[in-house]
Amino acid sequence: MPRPERRLPRPRAMIVAPQPEAVEAGAAVLAAGGNALDAVLACALAQGVVDPMMCGVGGLGVLHLFDPATGDHRVLDGLATCPAACAEGMWEELFERECPDGYGYVLRGNVNELGHAAVATPGILRAFAEAHRRWGRRPWAGLFEPAMALATEGWLVRPHVAAMFALDEAAYGRRPYRDKLAFTEDGARLYLRPDGSPKRVGDAVRNPDLARTLSALARNGAEEFYSGGIARRIADGMAQAGGLLSAADLDGFRAEEAAPLTVGYRGRTVAVPPPPAGGIMVAEMLRILERFDLPALGHNSAEHMRVVAEAMKVAGRDKDRHVGDPRFVPPLPDHLLSDAYADGRAAAIRAGEKTHLPRTGSDGEHTTTVSCVDADGMVVSLTHTLGVPSGVIPAGTGFMLNGAMNWCDPRPGRAGSIAPGKKRFSSMTPTVVLEEGRAVATMGAPGGAWIPIAILQALVNLLDFGMGMQEAVQAPRFSATSDAVDVSNRIPRSAQRELEAMGYEVRRSPLSYPFAAVHGISMWDGRLEGGADPQRDGLAAGVAA
Repeated sequence: MPRPERRLPRPRAMIVAPQPEAVEAGAAVLAAGGNALDAVLACALAQGVVDPMMCGVGGLGVLHLFDPATGDHRVLDGLATCPAACAEGMWEELFERECPDGYGYVLRGNVNELGHAAVATPGILRAFAEAHRRWGRRPWAGLFEPAMALATEGWLVRPHVAAMFALDEAAYGRRPYRDKLAFTEDGARLYLRPDGSPKRVGDAVRNPDLARTLSALARNGAEEFYSGGIARRIADGMAQAGGLLSAADLDGFRAEEAAPLTVGYRGRTVAVPPPPAGGIMVAEMLRILERFDLPALGHNSAEHMRVVAEAMKVAGRDKDRHVGDPRFVPPLPDHLLSDAYADGRAAAIRAGEKTHLPRTGSDGEHTTTVSCVDADGMVVSLTHTLGVPSGVIPAGTGFMLNGAMNWCDPRPGRAGSIAPGKKRFSSMTPTVVLEEGRAVATMGAPGGAWIPIAILQALVNLLDFGMGMQEAVQAPRFSATSDAVDVSNRIPRSAQRELEAMGYEVRRSPLSYPFAAVHGISMWDGRLEGGADPQRDGLAAGVAA
């Protein structure tokens, strides 16, 4: 019999994110005439309500925008900065060890993870406000309405949210999330059951305090957060509890704007955010892998995994050596993306050389993302986070502040060491792919140190193997963020045995969908296809109008 005809109208705009409520908010803005930037901001604000340990107005992030109508192609950096009260060696005597998963540092008393001293200067709202001033179409206040409604009317705890609420990271030297939820009276009231256990799947969360905060931000703009009433609440709480963050830190924060970092790959241009965001790793890996015929090796064969894993390790080693806040560390060496360097690294991989990559610090898994394309071709991709949530909810505000000081190396003299006003390297890599000047794909991912390696594999799946976006983001992945190669439980065991025979330590994850959670949209020939990684609770929604 012939295949049934498609009965749904082809979408002219699309948005994808890990939270269905947030996707619905963004899709509603698109349907009401908003552009991709408007939709992403509405979606992100809703994410802060329904994924409160992942992101929120107290967080940080990176926004990547491509607008064919104006020719604008820009990255806005809203990553958190160390408060001015910081000093490089202030926690050196408290240092115990790096977290064994490479995510942060263990200090006596957990002062860099839980409580007021863990909070770095939040940057995400400044980035939102600047992006809206430059490219927004709908009124600022209206973008808050879906988030305000969710906070007021309530939402149901989803599986991934419940998993985060119950997360116990004691094995990695970090505090259980229950401690963070219970750190303030407001947090316990919002997110714990009467018996003190975290809320579970299907439990309702209503947050009228957050609704009032969002209403104030809608009326008064981001300045309410940085120099108005919310800023005073934050600063007063910090002063009373011995935090580092001050009113001056908030008032002085500015989002930084830059051109994206671009590299050619298989006849297309891949655009990623520059340092201190994580795009340099994706760019370097692509430069090396373009020297290989990956489809000829076989998707996820042992040889394919060996080649790609070595490219991952080279990029990870070079990141550790050279990448940080450009205002504090020397600029990137020119050779990292050069033909000569890529040729040399590819030749070494062909010869069977193994790059040594000791596990080092990185940002965390507790992040989220959203990507959107509108009917006029504007593309926006955002990744944002709380880092390690600090547990601090300023009284009566309903939102949690980031714990990004956990990312900063307490040992002096290192690229990631603490310094006033300094940003830590972040793996966040919202990405846009262009073909002859037209955007053909966009993607982003939460997942800490796994973000660049997951984005890389989704790009390879899309551009080398010709997969559709959904197939590209859900295909089995592997990771090499250390000397070992981690593989998902859907990687064939025969390929694992072959890789082990090559001398690699291979660690099998029990999870079907580990290693970050890529969400993206492809736009080949004007046909939009969204892909949502199954490990999260999200979806892609098309808008026909």
